[in-house]
Formats: sequence, C-alpha cells, structure tokens
Amino acid sequence: MPIPKHHLFVCGSFRANGEPQGVCHKKDSMSLLSYLQNEVQDRMLQGVEVSVTGCLNQCVKGPIIIDYPAGHVYGSITKEAIDAILDAIEEGRVAEEYLVT
Repeated sequence: MPIPKHHLFVCGSFRANGEPQGVCHKKDSMSLLSYLQNEVQDRMLQGVEVSVTGCLNQCVKGPIIIDYPAGHVYGSITKEAIDAILDAIEEGRVAEEYLVT
C-alpha cells in the first residue's frame, strides 16, 4: 500500500485502557470522524486516508485533526471545518483558519 499524501488522524480521546474520555470525545469527534470518512469517499479523494487516534493532548483546542505527513494540526473541528480542510487539500493549500498554533 502506498503512503497516503494526506493521512488525517481524528482524535477519539481514547486512553490506554481503551475508554474514550476528554474533550474531543465529548464534542462528538466520532460523528465528525464518520462525516470525514464519508466526505473523502464522496469526493473520491485519492491519496487521502482517515484514521481515529487516542488522545492527542490538545483538549483545549479539540476536536483535533492531524494531517500527516504534512504536519498540519487543525483544531476546533466542525463539519464546516472538515469541508474547508478537504477543499484545501483538493486545491493544494492549507486551511489556515483552522490551524492550531
């Protein structure tokens, strides 16, 4: 399997014991994960993979998406933010308004 150009990791707030806790989970990151997966499929984006992660320790700015290997960390994710991030990926740019600094 080739390395994706954009591997989008969504914080699921999972801890070592597997229990979801924390801000991202409470802000419904799992439904955002589902929305993101559907949008990637609907847009037929090539080179884009989506995964869920454990806690990313960015609770104040959550929900969080990391775009790897690009190194972009996006925060305060909503469906609108996901649309903007995917639009930016399609256009070869960064959705700067959602970047965590």
